[in-house]
Amino acid sequence: MDIKTFAFAAPTPPLPVIAAVKLAGISPSIDTSLPPDSAPTFLFSNGLKLHGAYVLLRYIGRVASLPNFYGQNAFETSQIDEWLEYAPVLSTGSAFENGCKYIDEYLEKRTFLVGYSLSIADLTIWAGLAGSGKRWESLRKSKKYPNLVRWFNSIVTEHGTVLNEVTTTYVGKKGLGEPSTTKSKDQTVATDKVKNVNGDVSENIKGGSKPSVEIDLPDAEVGKVRLRFAPEPSGYLHIGHSKAALLNKYFAERYQGQVIVRFDDTNPAKESNEFVDNLVKDIDTLGIKYEQITYTSDYFPELMEMAENLIRQGKAYVDDTPREQMQKERMDGIESKCRNNTVEENLKLWKEMIAGSERGLQCCVRGKLDMQDPNKSLRDPVYYRCNPMPHHRIGSKYKVYPTYDFACPYVDSREGITHALRSSEYHDRNAQYYRIQEDMGLKKVLIYEFSRLNMVYTLLSKRKLLWFVQNGKVDGWDDARFPTVQGIVRRGLKIEALIQFIVEQGASKNLNLMEWDKLWTINKKIIDPVCPRHTAVIADRRVLLTLADGPEKPFVRIIPRHKKYEAAGDKATTYTKRIWIDHADAESISSGEEVTLMDWGNAIVKEIEKDQDGNITGLSGVLHLEGSVKTTKLKLTWLPDIDELVSLTLVEFDYLITKKKLEEGEDFIDVLNPCTKKETVAYGDSNMRNLKRGEVLQLERKGYFRCDVPFVRPSKPIVLYAIPDGRQQTCLK
Repeated sequence: MDIKTFAFAAPTPPLPVIAAVKLAGISPSIDTSLPPDSAPTFLFSNGLKLHGAYVLLRYIGRVASLPNFYGQNAFETSQIDEWLEYAPVLSTGSAFENGCKYIDEYLEKRTFLVGYSLSIADLTIWAGLAGSGKRWESLRKSKKYPNLVRWFNSIVTEHGTVLNEVTTTYVGKKGLGEPSTTKSKDQTVATDKVKNVNGDVSENIKGGSKPSVEIDLPDAEVGKVRLRFAPEPSGYLHIGHSKAALLNKYFAERYQGQVIVRFDDTNPAKESNEFVDNLVKDIDTLGIKYEQITYTSDYFPELMEMAENLIRQGKAYVDDTPREQMQKERMDGIESKCRNNTVEENLKLWKEMIAGSERGLQCCVRGKLDMQDPNKSLRDPVYYRCNPMPHHRIGSKYKVYPTYDFACPYVDSREGITHALRSSEYHDRNAQYYRIQEDMGLKKVLIYEFSRLNMVYTLLSKRKLLWFVQNGKVDGWDDARFPTVQGIVRRGLKIEALIQFIVEQGASKNLNLMEWDKLWTINKKIIDPVCPRHTAVIADRRVLLTLADGPEKPFVRIIPRHKKYEAAGDKATTYTKRIWIDHADAESISSGEEVTLMDWGNAIVKEIEKDQDGNITGLSGVLHLEGSVKTTKLKLTWLPDIDELVSLTLVEFDYLITKKKLEEGEDFIDVLNPCTKKETVAYGDSNMRNLKRGEVLQLERKGYFRCDVPFVRPSKPIVLYAIPDGRQQTCLK
């Protein structure tokens, strides 16, 4: 039964219940018309009702899909109940500070009030503080209760969108949940001054930006944290991986720990040295400093020995059930016919697997866990499979390979990893991870979850991205339409912008679908103050404007490439009697109108020439350099009519798919965008001969571009990629 209506009295909104409802993704209609002092009420679709703030809160805690929202066992649930009983202290004026002191001491070594994830206890105490208004804000800015402030800020960082909405709507106009810590110099995300938009990223930006609110790792000790960034070498690094990489970097710096890079190379069918080399390149691009590079394949002998030991201990068995049947049995909780084979039978088949024999190829090794567990990841997962394909590092030495689920907990523990950062999509498999480590007799590694980064109109599955490469829909993994690090950098994104975008999200566990516009807006703020300005005119139907009193002999002036940024250098601008302007500009001019020619002065257009179809073929006019720029409506970019102009190809891109988010089971091929690339021929000023590949510039009145192919010879155009600025709609739509 669904909650149909959520009713409460407007003067006394139950903040923790409102926040819990929103975080749980429940959307009842809101009724604030109850009389004062009425208990908050849920009205269900079948007519039943529940009353009382904490009754409603406990109900949401039980039905929400959020992990351990009302505790993971009876003891944690009872601890949460204790906090619900304690919370009213914060609404008692005289007891407020005593309550803050008690909670501050309690949180000294804790990230959450109960367990290792957000619960309704946290929301209740958050609401007590946020609801007190200026009193808490004053204490929050002081250093009186540092643990409480750290906890509050962490909650706000992870769930700020929802909590700010609640406080803005029901407490006051200002979102009381906004982080209010003072930024120190090393916490500032963007630098005060960027020396060169086309140069190297300075050390205090590259990989070193931090969110303004600190995030904690549970049970982390300064100097003892060891983390790993563990990509599979089956594709290039994309924007989703960047979040994991930069969070590892952040926590290692915060706790003065270490990061290692490990390639989880357990599937020879998908992996290659090309991917390894480019992943290392991308990690360096992000500014991730790592202690060492390791490979899961370095541990293959140990993993095989561990698998055999588990077989001997009766904790694993060899199964020859066909794959589809096995999947069905796991879903239905049906034990395999091979589950109770003897150790001798299992070892015999294990040897067949190692040999890669015909019989061995029919088998896999499965862990003997619990086929009745509600968590289906614990229903005897596969540990080892046969694969006769050669491995990209070690050739054909092995015919059996461990699964990621088996190898990861072993290698994490073996390499001394203290905290394994994993995206929340793996949440159901955390119990499997811990159980496998326990069966192996290894030291436990703590899992820290964060939400996967999802972008609108974007596919992040490497399998799907590979389809585009293999089917020629893109030019490669570094195609500017791809969400890979190399792709978005080629499109014109500065790494500083990506780092700022990632760290502003922190380690949120909220599943958010992010807009590209926000990322490109950050990028614009970085490039606009420093990128040089140039001029281009679209070749198609360009129009010649003849100035009757223009210079009989062309002359040249040296002017700045950026009027407010001297380091951008100078450019030579030629002034001539005949100049080219865009056809679109020519169409907007009226006869007798005064216009401004940028970097020259005003001119008056006297005549407009048209062909028999009414198309403009030429303009004529006179200079009016004493005219005021402030009085003209049109400010026109133009190019001199000289042979030194360079040919340009301006390239714009659109999303690869036409749907913001694919639904489960929906085939991306059904929503392919038929037009993702548009090329426009243009002419540019002669100074653009000096552009280097990768240089960012602004074509005045046309937007920002990155030089992808620089000038080689007059017959080969310079290729410029359009850089989104966060507000422009692509013309391809």
